Amino acid sequence: KWAAVASARETTRYLVCNADESEPGTFKDRVLMEEDPFALVEAMVIAGTAIGAERGFIYLRGEYPLAEERLTHAIERARAAGVLGPRVLGHDVRYELELRRGAGAYICGEETALFASLEGFRGEPRSKPPFPVEVGLFGRPTVVNNVETLLNVLPLLNEGVAKYRSVGTAGSPGTRLFCLSGAVARPGLYELPFGVKLSELLALAGAREAQSVLLGGAAGSFAVPADFEVPLSFEDTKKAGLTLGSGVVFVLDGAVDLGATVQRIARFFRDESCGQCVPCRVGTVRQEELVQRLCHARPLGGAAQERVLLAELGQVMRDASICGLGQTASSAIESAVAKLGLFQEAQS
Repeated sequence: KWAAVASARETTRYLVCNADESEPGTFKDRVLMEEDPFALVEAMVIAGTAIGAERGFIYLRGEYPLAEERLTHAIERARAAGVLGPRVLGHDVRYELELRRGAGAYICGEETALFASLEGFRGEPRSKPPFPVEVGLFGRPTVVNNVETLLNVLPLLNEGVAKYRSVGTAGSPGTRLFCLSGAVARPGLYELPFGVKLSELLALAGAREAQSVLLGGAAGSFAVPADFEVPLSFEDTKKAGLTLGSGVVFVLDGAVDLGATVQRIARFFRDESCGQCVPCRVGTVRQEELVQRLCHARPLGGAAQERVLLAELGQVMRDASICGLGQTASSAIESAVAKLGLFQEAQS
């Protein structure tokens, strides 16, 4: 992304930090912004000057008032110290940073919908191509990174590539932040090297008789005990049919009502669909209705037929939705059916 924008012919370029973090169960970026706002400002100055941008935007989730307060303070201090402004640290480099708050729309976590929101329009995704590195914010070449990605810039520069790659795996170097919640004794944010086994992470958090784990949030997938020895890296989770997503690790024990959890996920996607494209607008509604019928043992035509319809709905949304919301709206639900046996005993 950086190289593509840095080499663009268009000289007006932008850097956008996606700090919307609206995936249920995710709180890593909030902790980073609240605990070390200066690191994000520093990383964005480095990234912005590297790509030749003179302006950057932080698109902050509206429900993060403390992060807003601390980032605003950090930006003001950075400007007073000459880190931002017409001559960054006395050099012939101009760079400004602006903080914008979102209004609580999940869809604005999608980068092109985020652009629309920043531009003052309704948050709706755009078809790609063209990609943001070519036509992004205000029609200019744009780099979009999230908070965790940008903060990795600092150890890379301070410690060097070799040391950074000495941690983690060959395909997933460095560390990863995991958001632990659910049936655990010590919920919170955990930073561990890529490649750590899920079982090790669960042990650190004091998981209580984990029956399953939702990885990646509402748009993720369920892991069962047979998956707990899978190394948490991009390549290994992909092989296992799982996803790391935004780093959510939501632990479910035997006391959890799985049907209620899946109903909540279906309702979430129905509510958060922007409605721009038919597959997602209609598909998320029909999916939620179908899940409700199965959970209340009132299937139309039998549970087996409903499960087939659920899979077909998911396939249509994956194939035809404009953005990732519709493409992943059925992921966790279909995973619960396939891996946890949900709805297998529903009335036929």
